Amino acid sequence: MQPSRRRIGPRRVASLASVTVLTLAISTSATAGRLMAGSATAGPIAPVRPSTLRPCMIRGHLGVQMPEGIPTPTGYAHSTGTVHALNLMIDFSDAPGQGSALDRFAEFFPQTQEWFTTSSYGRLDYRPEAPIGRWLRMPKPFKAYGIERGAPFDPGYRTLIKDIVTAAGTRVDFRHYDLLNVLVTPNAGPSALDTVLSVTFAGNGEAPAADGVPISNASFIYSRQDDGSGSYSRTGYRVLPHENGHVFGLPDLYTQEGGSTVGHWDIMSEDWGADNDMLGWHKWKLGWLDDSQIGCATARGTTDYTLTPLARAGGRKLVFIPVSPKSGYALEVRTREGNDTAVCRPGVLVYRVDADIDTGNGPITVYDSRRNSGGCTHSPNVQAELSDAPFVPGETFKDPKRGIDVSVLGTDPSGNHRVRVTRR
Repeated sequence: MQPSRRRIGPRRVASLASVTVLTLAISTSATAGRLMAGSATAGPIAPVRPSTLRPCMIRGHLGVQMPEGIPTPTGYAHSTGTVHALNLMIDFSDAPGQGSALDRFAEFFPQTQEWFTTSSYGRLDYRPEAPIGRWLRMPKPFKAYGIERGAPFDPGYRTLIKDIVTAAGTRVDFRHYDLLNVLVTPNAGPSALDTVLSVTFAGNGEAPAADGVPISNASFIYSRQDDGSGSYSRTGYRVLPHENGHVFGLPDLYTQEGGSTVGHWDIMSEDWGADNDMLGWHKWKLGWLDDSQIGCATARGTTDYTLTPLARAGGRKLVFIPVSPKSGYALEVRTREGNDTAVCRPGVLVYRVDADIDTGNGPITVYDSRRNSGGCTHSPNVQAELSDAPFVPGETFKDPKRGIDVSVLGTDPSGNHRVRVTRR
């Protein structure tokens, strides 16, 4: 991410790493309520997978942190059906809330809700609620919580959650919600241009409890991701669907060094700048694509597929070519529509998914059809080099080592693309 040509350092990685270990340890426990980390609520609701797709349902080893494998490990919030999102706006004595707390809420809604509706084809009914319409003052100054980039859950965030629960009192019944968004007054902590503090603790069953349920799926949003380009009112909300992506079990796609192997092709990679969508792999993982919309290319020889644009409901969306039980190549069609407002070269996006790589270490890599071209976008805060990555008719992606070719044969007037997969 490079707002205003200034590189923003990586965030969330250290915290999420520790949380994922907790998820593996506690996700089999059962507790009443919604905010808990429960085995019945992770990922899509009650997925049933046909045997023909099993070779494409890659999985990493047990210790992978926020793995890309399918199905999503237990402990995260469910990502289909109705999700009730509790939003609490907080401030501090050394960082008093500026303006109305409901104005802070309005920086993210209804935009976040609309983003999820569009990306999920209506399969995620995201319902934001703000039962307390004023700032909740924390009992300690912001500095006393020791919050900084990469801060672990203990002790600062554990204390902060306890104080939030106490401040909310009887006005909130935490059993009624699936996730918590803490919208911190943006003047607490450094500018996001210098250090991004926003963080999510997901599947954390050892979090403090309220109304009998642990606050196990919580996102904290800090200073405004405003690059000064004048687009904040349209795009500043995007940090929240990124953070909530972690609540649903998705990893960070940028690297710990602040680089990106995915570019602007997924909000889990870049959440600054123009709107973008999620990769088809993530939509399948979250239950937003039916299994009938997935092609699993395991057979030797040549097979042709027709892919419809990812932004539109219906039709085949994804072809996956497994190369091992843990990894494979994904193919999808990206166009400038829906949440994808910055696509400058429509075509077939080819990327590798590795379920054995931790969050923040590059579990997904997009292959650039025009390497070292400099890209085709002029949109601020969009990684330029990968912006022209899609393959167009007449172009072929090749993996000679594994004997795999992917050729784009053509398009029809509706924008559907015909691709040919060859396995030798």
